Amino acid sequence: MNKRIDSARDTSLAGIRILVGRARHQAGALSDQLRKAGAEVIEIPFIEIRRPKSFKPLDMALKNLAAYDWLILTSVNGVEAMWDRLDKRRLPKTKLSGFRIVAIGPATKGAIEQRGANVDVVPKEYVAESVVKSLKNKVKGKRVLLVRAKVARDVIPRELSKAGAQIDVVEAYETVVPRSSRARLRAALKNPGKRPHVVTFTSSSTVRNFVELLGPAQKARHKALAGIRTASIGPVTSATLRDLGLPVDISAKKFTIPGLVKAIIGAMSKY
Repeated sequence: MNKRIDSARDTSLAGIRILVGRARHQAGALSDQLRKAGAEVIEIPFIEIRRPKSFKPLDMALKNLAAYDWLILTSVNGVEAMWDRLDKRRLPKTKLSGFRIVAIGPATKGAIEQRGANVDVVPKEYVAESVVKSLKNKVKGKRVLLVRAKVARDVIPRELSKAGAQIDVVEAYETVVPRSSRARLRAALKNPGKRPHVVTFTSSSTVRNFVELLGPAQKARHKALAGIRTASIGPVTSATLRDLGLPVDISAKKFTIPGLVKAIIGAMSKY
């Protein structure tokens, strides 16, 4: 594929169409970085963030924050939901100073720090197993609050419980399939002028929902993705792709949005 040479800007991904399936309000960071590299970005959300059916468990935990020794936040969505409830319940932010905070990934860390709280631990790798490795020798006899999505892997609560922690898991939000995306996704895949060269996946939820949007027939899914490369942000997302019968063509070495963009540029530069 011929790429237009323009010394004024990066053209690493010029002529490459990339489908971004992050939630609508979060697509900007990935889309902006891809556009800066010259890509044509197609945004069709594979997930929609919704309130949980009840905030009662989260509200009770926030009311009793002083009882905890550790707080674990796994995503920016969890941070936003938690601080929103603190504001709505008019709970003092001083409650956040009595324990240590763990954040998975730099984006989550940044979201916490933007709200005036300090992050004590960021695991080396941005996956649940790395959280366990960082904390397993520190939590015996301690109370731990894990704030996360409704559907999530149980690695952290299971393994920290084995390490002697008393852990409470509370739901801060849930992810659902945006039904309005089904027709748009299928149309984009069928239209030669809109068909992406790469589809990005930034979580296991984006993979599962993408498959649901495409439909249940595996043969039809493979046909829809023929010639399209999948790009995964990390090992858990890659495992979900494989579990659902999809290939992993591009994998980020650093499990972040910049890491994913770098991996896409590296893979597609010879396209």
